[in-house]
Amino acid sequence: MKTMEESIWKKNKILIKGFVIGILILLLLIPMEFVKELIYEREARQKEAIREVSSKWSGKQNFTGPIVVLPYWHEQMDTSNKIKRIKMFAHILPDELVINSTVKPQQRSRGIYKIMLYTSMNHIRGVFKEFPAQLNIDSGKIIWPEAFVRIDLGDTKGLNEELKLKWNDTVFAMSPKVFTDAYGNESLVSSLNLTGIHDLKNINFSADINLSGTEQLLFTPVGKQTSVIINSIWPHPSFTGNILPQSSVITKTGFSATWKSMAHNRSYPQHWKEGSYNLNTSAFGVDLFIPVNGYQKTLRSVKYAALCILLTFAAFFLVETINKKPVHPFHYGLIGLAMVLFYILLLSFSEYISFNFSYVIAATCTIGLISWFVKGILSSVKLTIVLSLVLLLMYAYIFTLLQLQDYALFLGSIGLFIMLAVVMHFSKKLKDNVT
Repeated sequence: MKTMEESIWKKNKILIKGFVIGILILLLLIPMEFVKELIYEREARQKEAIREVSSKWSGKQNFTGPIVVLPYWHEQMDTSNKIKRIKMFAHILPDELVINSTVKPQQRSRGIYKIMLYTSMNHIRGVFKEFPAQLNIDSGKIIWPEAFVRIDLGDTKGLNEELKLKWNDTVFAMSPKVFTDAYGNESLVSSLNLTGIHDLKNINFSADINLSGTEQLLFTPVGKQTSVIINSIWPHPSFTGNILPQSSVITKTGFSATWKSMAHNRSYPQHWKEGSYNLNTSAFGVDLFIPVNGYQKTLRSVKYAALCILLTFAAFFLVETINKKPVHPFHYGLIGLAMVLFYILLLSFSEYISFNFSYVIAATCTIGLISWFVKGILSSVKLTIVLSLVLLLMYAYIFTLLQLQDYALFLGSIGLFIMLAVVMHFSKKLKDNVT
């Protein structure tokens, strides 16, 4: 009877141990959730540091304008069939707009976090050719003395000098009185002192704007034809917005980029009345990002944690079973915790150095620790080398997936297929251990 019980236990021992290891894998996913929360918390602290510094400096900038705004009287019947006059506004965008921007970056630190600030010298020029007849507004109903020009900024606190707009031979000082529209734009305005339609014909305008901001500088292409050139000594630009630059040059000493936009590429017209549009949807420009930030890549790597633990445990299980060197499940748990600590090491190092270098250091430490531990358990240099190579290939594979984001699914599916084939091949040897 005892012999039969021992035989049943021997035949099912591998199955039972495999089940226990599966439970361990699921339990190890719990601390991985805490690692995710830690990444979110550190990223939130960085964003809070950026907000704190930018509140004292200036936030992200989006330059929009100039835009001519014409108040006019609109007549309509009220409920008592009397004519009622309502003040409405017509908006006219320039026919041509050219912007040249030179951006000077400044890195600031808030604790361990680095924050990218900048100052920019922006020269704008352009033309309003004529009053658009398509507006279908009787010139006699336009309130010409109240006509004004507006320029929108992401954060007016970033203005380092008074904004003066040259309007043909006249110079207008944009009013320090700021109002915010429905889309969050802060606008500076100036009265145009118009007397009639003829005052809106062949207007040449220009301005020099000294503007500070944090991380991002955008320009809205309000011109029927808009050209933007941005130059900077910062070597790590990230072009963003509605369109990419038509041409760009990036070197170790800086970058230069040129955009050209036409009115038909936008979602709003060149002039309109009785309504509003979110002009920000067409904005484009550059992010001056700091490449050390690795929170998003670390978070992406965590998504492969279950795969890493599963493959490691599978390799460890096959090695110990085939070579008849039993390992206690507690040892599996310790190896799993070492793999969880890999992500904490990766997160902590990536806050100070580049993500790639951090990955190499964290992987080296983790592989070294597990190899040292496995050598003491299995008492075999050969088997330790085998498991170390498995870990090395696995971390190299995950690193490749992180670098080739566009081909991650393609490479991942092929890699998983090959891994499954390898496991299936070696698992055939388990038959000899259960018979």
